[in-house]
Amino acid sequence: MEARATHRYITSSPRKMRLVVDLIRGQQVDKAIEMLHFNPKHASKAAEKVLRSAVANLFNKDDETKHEPSELVVKEAFVNQGPTVKRISPAPMGRAYKIRKRSNHLTIVVSTRG
Repeated sequence: MEARATHRYITSSPRKMRLVVDLIRGQQVDKAIEMLHFNPKHASKAAEKVLRSAVANLFNKDDETKHEPSELVVKEAFVNQGPTVKRISPAPMGRAYKIRKRSNHLTIVVSTRG
């Protein structure tokens, strides 16, 4: 049994989010939540929220059986690039610098071990 959760349009660059997501891929869920909770990176808050949502989706999907968080595993976790908002900032001598505000889409799949 597996369940997935996605969070789209997160205002963080995909490169920064991948650093956090690479830590939890393949880990047990309770250990992954602990790692994300105490990680100082800003992207870990959004990743923890999505992971908790995926676990809740699994519990809601399969009401008959009781799952322990220690027997759940992060099966997949990946980050895709979202839309980039482009802005222009004034620069010296009449020039303009481009500012690219990147976003990402995070998907986490949780499954039972076995």
